[in-house]
Amino acid sequence: MDVSLALWALTIAGLIALIAVDFVIGRNPHDVSVKEAGIWTVVWVVLAGLFGLGLLVFAGGEPGGEFFAGYITEKSLSVDNLFVFVLIMSKFAVPSQYQQRVLLVGVLIALVLRAVFIAAGAAVIANFSWIFYLFGAFLIWTAWKLIQDARSGEEDEEFEENRLLKAVEKRVPSTDRYHGTRLFIRENGKRLMTPMLVVMLAIGTTDVLFALDSIPAIFGLTQDPYIVFTANAFALMGLRQLYFLIGGLLKKLVHLSYGLSIILGFIGVKLVLHALHESGVHVPEISIPVSLGVIVVVLAVTTVTSLIASKRQAAAEGEAADEERPATPVR
Repeated sequence: MDVSLALWALTIAGLIALIAVDFVIGRNPHDVSVKEAGIWTVVWVVLAGLFGLGLLVFAGGEPGGEFFAGYITEKSLSVDNLFVFVLIMSKFAVPSQYQQRVLLVGVLIALVLRAVFIAAGAAVIANFSWIFYLFGAFLIWTAWKLIQDARSGEEDEEFEENRLLKAVEKRVPSTDRYHGTRLFIRENGKRLMTPMLVVMLAIGTTDVLFALDSIPAIFGLTQDPYIVFTANAFALMGLRQLYFLIGGLLKKLVHLSYGLSIILGFIGVKLVLHALHESGVHVPEISIPVSLGVIVVVLAVTTVTSLIASKRQAAAEGEAADEERPATPVR
């Protein structure tokens, strides 16, 4: 897809405008209701859908299909981020009314860092076609690791700060109390950093770890930097509202890791087949419609089975509690 500099500038300007609207909406700290989160989640999904339809109309079926496949993949992988976001909010004891501001700025930091990753990935792919073997192998290994972790029941119960956060906290004087949404305050003539800035950096920089598998995954669906960037942008920019909408449902998605592992493994195989094809080996390649279908079906099945399993587990725990409850003596 041939994207002009003017289209890039227009797209980035449009995204900045949407971010500005998001800032205006969330300028007053408040607890986000499920209704508010639901409305804005729908808005972001509709905007992504309209963008994808625009690609279908003006660029053709292939770019449009690649965008939708990439967007759905990135959106599903971003749900995994929410588990860590919950841990971060808990570790830093972020007051509920400030969490939306934290997520807004944190996701913005993540988007900028992902743009750097995407630019680097596009440059590498353009010059070294063998990188597809590496990307494919990495995704297959990640898929296997996800399955192993899911089967062993291992879950991250604590958030560990990365090196950047530790360096910032060590070198920059800080206070241990929140002061509204302020990032710095002055006390006794000294400029101090507040926990608000630290937790924003935690959200933004932690996303880099997730980008290590999500960026190769979307490059397995399309090598067009414009589609890769826009799919990531729309997936990330609706993440804040999704956090408040499904925060309570995250523990019920018990089979999510299995679904994500299947998707990552599938895209890994697709990348290896593409690399072999580029090397002159006659192997079948997986088309975008097939990729999109597999991704949608896997997510639908794992969501349904997760909810069924959670319901059965809750029922079993209820029965166990009833059995342990002492019987009321008969008088």
